[in-house]
Amino acid sequence: MNRLRARLSPLGRKATGFTSQPEPRTIGSFARGRQLCAGNFLFAGHLIEAPDTKIWDLAAPDQAFQNEVHGFAWLDDLAAVGDGPAQRCAQIWTHEWIARFGRGTGPGWAPDLTGRRLIRWINHAIFLLNGVSSDTSRAFFAALSHQANFVAHRWHAAAPGLPRFEALSGLIYAALSLAGLSQNISRAMRALDRECETQIDREGGIASRNPEELLEVFTLLTWTFEALTEAGHTPGPNHKAAIERIAPTLRALRHADGGLARFHGGGRGLEGRLDQALASSGVRRMRPNGLAMGFARLSHGRTSVIIDAALPPRMQHSLNGHASTLAFELTSGRRPIIVNCGSGATFGTSWRRAGRATPSHSTLAIEGYSSSRLGGTGFIAGQRTELLVDTPRDVQCREVGEENPTVTLVTSHDGYVHTHGLTHVRRLELSTDGRSLTGEDALSAIGKNAEKHFDQVFERTRLQGVPFQIRFHLHPDVNAQLDMGGNAVSLALKSGELWVFRHDGTAQMTLAPSVYLETGRLSPRATKQIVLSSAAMDYATRIGWIFAKAQETPAATRDFALEEDLAYD
Repeated sequence: MNRLRARLSPLGRKATGFTSQPEPRTIGSFARGRQLCAGNFLFAGHLIEAPDTKIWDLAAPDQAFQNEVHGFAWLDDLAAVGDGPAQRCAQIWTHEWIARFGRGTGPGWAPDLTGRRLIRWINHAIFLLNGVSSDTSRAFFAALSHQANFVAHRWHAAAPGLPRFEALSGLIYAALSLAGLSQNISRAMRALDRECETQIDREGGIASRNPEELLEVFTLLTWTFEALTEAGHTPGPNHKAAIERIAPTLRALRHADGGLARFHGGGRGLEGRLDQALASSGVRRMRPNGLAMGFARLSHGRTSVIIDAALPPRMQHSLNGHASTLAFELTSGRRPIIVNCGSGATFGTSWRRAGRATPSHSTLAIEGYSSSRLGGTGFIAGQRTELLVDTPRDVQCREVGEENPTVTLVTSHDGYVHTHGLTHVRRLELSTDGRSLTGEDALSAIGKNAEKHFDQVFERTRLQGVPFQIRFHLHPDVNAQLDMGGNAVSLALKSGELWVFRHDGTAQMTLAPSVYLETGRLSPRATKQIVLSSAAMDYATRIGWIFAKAQETPAATRDFALEEDLAYD
C-alpha cells in the first residue's frame, strides 16, 4: 500500500510555494558535514569512502544504511558547515533524489522516513533553493507536494511511537509551510493529539522505555507545537499535556554532564539536543519523587546515578529492549564513570545481541544467564531482531531512611527465581555531598519454594555454588588501575578527579576488558570493567562495595576540556 500510494501521490494537491517557513531547529554536526563533503559516508555503522560520488550511487550495505540516507537527516550536517561546497552537495543530492525517486518510485517511501525528509527539506529550503533555476525550484515544490500527499494518506501505517510521530510532524510542517496544502492541518493536528494521549503515559514515558527515543518524540512535539503556535493555530490539549509530562521525565533521565542515561537501545543523545529541547518547551517543572519511566535517580552535589528499576519493555516494544534490570550509570560533573555498554545495533547482529545481554550492563548476572532472555522475532527498520521474553515479573524499588540526610534506594527483581530460585536485591546510597556511592548486591532465596529450587540447582553444581559476577563497566575516558595490592581500583578522570573503588573482600576482583558501543562509530571503543566474581553457596549471599572520591580530590574542578569528535575513528 505504501508503494501504491507513493505512485498515486503526484495526482494530489500541488504546492505553489511557501506560506511560512518554520525556523530551522535541527542540530547538525560540523565534523560529519565536512566528512560528507569529502566523500566519507558514515551511516548505520557503515563507512563508504567514495569521493566525487553522488550519495544515491552508493551501494547500501543494509536496510538501516538505506533508511538513514533517504531520511535526509544528513542535511543538518551539511547545513552546519554552510559553505559553498556543502551547499552544492546538499543541492545536487536533493535534486538528484527528486529526479530519481520524486514521483513515488524506489526506496524511501515509508511514512516515517517521508515525514523526517519533509522536515529537513522545509527547514533547509533556503539552503537548498538559493541560486537554483526556476525549473529546479518548481520540481522541488512538486516533490514536497507528492510527499505531503503520501503522508496524509499513509501516516497511520507507521508503527506506533516515534515512527508515527515523525510522519505526523512532517505532515504538519508541510501543511503549515506550503501554499495549497492547508486542508491537512486540522486533520493532522487531531491525529497528533490522539497519539499524544495514547502513546505518552501519565508519567511522561513511552512503552519502549528508551530515553533517547523519548527525547526524539519530545523534540518533534516541541517543534510542531511552536510551529502551530507561530502560525496562529491552537495545538490540541493532549499535545500540550504530553510536553508538560515528558519534560520532567527527561530531566530525571539527564546525567550531570547533560547526556541521557543509556538504556534499552538509547544513546546519550546529540550534543546539546536535550538541553535545547527542554529550554524550547518552556516547562520548568521538576519531576516529583518516584520513578521516571521506570528509572530511579540519585543526585547530590555534582554526581548523578540513574538506575533501571522497573519491568523491561514488553512484546513489540521490547525489540530494542535490554536485559538491564537494576543496572545503573554514575556520572561526576562532565565525566561519565560507570556506564552500560550501549546498543550494538549498528555493529551487526552479534553485537546487537551482546549489547542487550545482562553482562553488558553494570549490574549482577548469574553466569550464563541474563535477567531477561531473547526469543521470538520482529522487525525494526527492515532488520530482523528478537523480543525480550522470560522477563522479571516483579521489580521493586523503594526509598528508606527519608528522615536521614542520605536516602537509600533498595531495588530487587525476580528474573532468576525461575532458573535458580534466587532474587537479586541491590542497595544504593549516594552521600549528600556526592563524593561516595555505597552499594550492596545480594542473591536471596525467598520462601520455601525458592529455597527448594535453589537446593536442586546447588546440587547440580556438585556443591560448588551458583557462580555470578557483578560488573561495573567504565567509560573509555576513565583511566583505571589496580591499586592497594589488587584490593582497590583507582579511577582517574580527565577532569583531574580521582575516584577509588573498593569492596568488602568476599569476592574476587579483576579489571577486565570491555567495550563502549556508540552510534556514529565504525567499531566499538575499547574500555575496561571492574568484575566481582563469587558463587552463591547459601540462601543469602551479599557483597558490599563503594565508589568514593579520593580525599585529595576537591569538591569541584574546573573542567573546560572539550570532547573530541571521534565519529570516524
